[in-house]
Amino acid sequence: MVRTPLTPWERERGERFGALLREARGTRSMVEIAAAAGISSETLRKIETGRAPTPAFFTIAALAYALDLSLDELAAACAQPDDGEVLSA
Repeated sequence: MVRTPLTPWERERGERFGALLREARGTRSMVEIAAAAGISSETLRKIETGRAPTPAFFTIAALAYALDLSLDELAAACAQPDDGEVLSA
């Protein structure tokens, strides 16, 4: 199955999502958070660096729980801006 290339906005959204996770993780290790979420630390690293910009819903939900974030917070941080709004990192 061929995957459709991501748009620039989708790549930027993945980078913002990763930055939000890194900030929420704070001083806790990647290994600690990955274990709490039930994913590999390599998967978390890819998400945090934007190399996996479209993680599965259940991965996002598990990370939100491990980091004590609400899914609403994550959705708001990664929502597409209104037309004409300038994206900022």
